[in-house]
Amino acid sequence: MTSQTKPPTGVLLMTYGTPSNADEMPAYLRSVRGGRDAGPELLAEFLRRYQLVGWSPLIRITREQAAALQALLDATGGPGSHLVEVGMLHSAPGIREAVERLAAAGAGQVIGIVLSPQYSSIIMGRYNRTVEEAAAAAGLQGRVRVAGAWHLLPEFIEALAERTTEALARMPDGGRDVPVLLTAHSLPKPVVDREPGYVVQLTDTAEAIAKRVGLAPERWRFAYQSAGHTAEEWLRPDVKELLPGLREAGHEAVLVVPVQFLADHLEILYDLDVAAAEEAEEAGIAFHRIELPNTQPAFIRALAEVVHRERSADASDLRGSLR
Repeated sequence: MTSQTKPPTGVLLMTYGTPSNADEMPAYLRSVRGGRDAGPELLAEFLRRYQLVGWSPLIRITREQAAALQALLDATGGPGSHLVEVGMLHSAPGIREAVERLAAAGAGQVIGIVLSPQYSSIIMGRYNRTVEEAAAAAGLQGRVRVAGAWHLLPEFIEALAERTTEALARMPDGGRDVPVLLTAHSLPKPVVDREPGYVVQLTDTAEAIAKRVGLAPERWRFAYQSAGHTAEEWLRPDVKELLPGLREAGHEAVLVVPVQFLADHLEILYDLDVAAAEEAEEAGIAFHRIELPNTQPAFIRALAEVVHRERSADASDLRGSLR
């Protein structure tokens, strides 16, 4: 217990999750696929990718992000004002267990943050349902709020602009005139047809970053990456499709800036650093990408701002209900 009379605010950082070893892979893919087992070829391909990159550091990095956010909230709101936990949707440590720990620690309310700044009720809806079910079971029903989109939050745009500027500065001639591809995870077209506003969020983020960095319109382009293993149509252009054209236009290097991913994981370490880099080598163009936010101080400040925004929204909702 703390000396504070007001119960602490729980903060739950949520992300997709990852298997920690080969034995966990079947169950992980089964969860991702909504209860359907992965076939032997798909299972073998994912095992190959994870083994190639030395497995994913996503869980470790998410815990480090939580620790950094806890330290910042302690410094600004006072020790014990917030309790930060992490929960994965498709692997341990799970969301349900995280909510239980927050409830047991005396959290008066829980603010859930999906670690993807753009928000889609279709794509992220499972996070909400899982949190709400866990809250009901833990005695926190009605005291959980999941943050919506924060894709244009100034602190977030500043964090990615900082990473982009740093990456360009490390390149020959300060990266002058190097084309920049701002990427997001591709989606099946039927999903986008049901919620087109999600793609607008992605492109709005890309435009805001390019503007903050000072990129001329002809120097950057929005593209997709990490298309899934299904027969349906996925959004294009894929980042790998654009590389030969850049080389033909006379460019010798390219910088890739993911606008949706916030920590190193398979879609970065394999899809970009291995697959896209190999395509770039074949096209004769040097491949570079920004460092992901991970525990970047500017990014942790952005997460803290999301927490403050949601607490303010909760207070406003309460005032409205009392009128």
